[in-house]
Amino acid sequence: MNLPNAITVGRIVAAPAIALLALLPSWPARLAAFVIFIIAALTDYIDGKLARDRNLVTDLGRVLDPLADKLLLAATVAPIYILQAPAHDVLSSFTASGGFWGLTALPFRTPIGVVPLPFWVVAIVLGREIVMTVFRQAALHRGTVIAAIGPAKWKTGFQWTWIGAALFWFFAASAFTAASLTPSFVTPASLFIGIVGTASLVGAIVFSLYSLGLYLGRYGGVFLRPNPRARQSP
Repeated sequence: MNLPNAITVGRIVAAPAIALLALLPSWPARLAAFVIFIIAALTDYIDGKLARDRNLVTDLGRVLDPLADKLLLAATVAPIYILQAPAHDVLSSFTASGGFWGLTALPFRTPIGVVPLPFWVVAIVLGREIVMTVFRQAALHRGTVIAAIGPAKWKTGFQWTWIGAALFWFFAASAFTAASLTPSFVTPASLFIGIVGTASLVGAIVFSLYSLGLYLGRYGGVFLRPNPRARQSP
C-alpha cells in the first residue's frame, strides 16, 4: 500500500472516531473531534495531490478515496443531526436533555434565533452523494468518466465549512458551560459561529442541488445511447 492510499485509510479509520467523540458530552472529546475532522478534511486534498504528483494513482485508491469521503460525510452529519434536530423531527428524542446518553440539543444560534438541522436537509446532503455515486458508476459502466466540476467543488467547500463550524460549536458550547463564562462573552462568540455554520449550510444545500442538476443535464444523455461496452450477440 502506497502513501496516498495509507492516508486515505487513515481517513476511513478517523470517521467513526469523530462521530463518537462529537457525541461525548465533554469539551475535550468534542475538541478532539473537531481537530481530527480538520486533519481528515485536509487529507482529502493531500492524498489526491500526492497520488497525482508522484504517479501513485492505483485502482485501490480509486475505490478507497470516494469511500473515505462518503464515510467521513456520513459519520459527521449523523452526530450533527442528533445534536441539532428540531424538537418535532424524526430523532428528536435523541436530542432532548436527559434523552439518549443525556445529550443536550445544540442548534446554531444566530441573530434571528436558533437554527436546528431538519431531517430534510440531511436527506438532501446524503441523498445527493448516493445519487451521484450510483450515477458515476453507471456512467463509467458505459465508458464515460464524470470528472468533478466547479460547483461540486464549491459544494464540498461549503459542506466541510458547515461541518467544521458545527463540531467547533459543540466543543465551544461545552467549554462555555464548563467554564461558567458570562453571557457578554458567550453570546457574541456563539452568534459568530452560528452565522458561519448557517451560511455555509445554505451554501452546501444550494450547490448540492445545483451541481447535481448540472451533472444530470450534462451526462444524462449517456443513458439514452446504446451501451458501447455491451456485448454484441453473435
